[in-house]
Amino acid sequence: MPLSTPLSVQQIYDDNRETLQLGWFAGFPGGERLISGDATSAADQVGHLNLIHPGRIQVFGHQEVEYYQRLSQGGRAHHTAELVAGEPPAFIIAQGLETPADIMAICDEKNIPLFSTPLPAAQVIDFLRVYLSKKLAQRITMHGVFMDVLGVGVLITGESGLGKSELGLELISRNHGLVADDAVEFARIAPHMIEGRCPPLLQNLLEVRGLGLLDIRTIFGETAVRRKMRLKLIVHLVRRSTLEESYERLPLPSQSEEILGLSIRKVVIPVEAGRNLAVLLEAAVRNTILQLRGIDTLKDFMVRQQKAMESDE
Repeated sequence: MPLSTPLSVQQIYDDNRETLQLGWFAGFPGGERLISGDATSAADQVGHLNLIHPGRIQVFGHQEVEYYQRLSQGGRAHHTAELVAGEPPAFIIAQGLETPADIMAICDEKNIPLFSTPLPAAQVIDFLRVYLSKKLAQRITMHGVFMDVLGVGVLITGESGLGKSELGLELISRNHGLVADDAVEFARIAPHMIEGRCPPLLQNLLEVRGLGLLDIRTIFGETAVRRKMRLKLIVHLVRRSTLEESYERLPLPSQSEEILGLSIRKVVIPVEAGRNLAVLLEAAVRNTILQLRGIDTLKDFMVRQQKAMESDE
């Protein structure tokens, strides 16, 4: 499974300095400290001051600072030693509070970055958890055309020469939206969510044989492109001969494909002259929407068939 890339504290600071109004006051050499994990563990990477989870970014708000100041000198030294032993990536003092002198001193001594922000602690934590879930997400690049069809993220795959881009163009002309053509970057941003985007180099572009590169945004307007979509369905185009050799007519259970550890619904459509692939794909999307709502046409048909057989006996 593709792995996420660890983040340095320096990168976290650079990415969020303006939004969170961060100041960096101690532990400057600690910018090389790394945060690793994946999107599902982002909530464990940052939180309120907590000795049970010392190895995360520790955020001090009013309650934490007041608690710390109530401790005796020995109690402060004990708790600080425990925190430092857990190798926290950084400390953040929220709400513009004054940093306890011994915290600042230990940050400089142990090279632990110390940040300050005027924003409330809860807001800082919520923001950084979302940021980390996206940055630490597992990623993969796949070949195909990624579309928004009726509000559903659909990845069109298949062998070269089967008309994936032409199908994408026809769908765009039917008021659906293009996310990416040829290369699609997918990231697992939550336990049950995969998000697809277009690489910056290919944004808004669709390559069609005989026409070359088309700027879909310029030709069709803003509504014809999407910045991102959640992957819900894979539509795989195959030649009729391949379909007859490799796939069943009524697959049981429904076909699926694993992407980044998640099972994604998959529909296989045979390609041959005279078939309207855009209409078939739209029907597949509508059927997927029904399935997501708990309506399974195939199962309903089998129940109906069973009842008919029992009534004939």
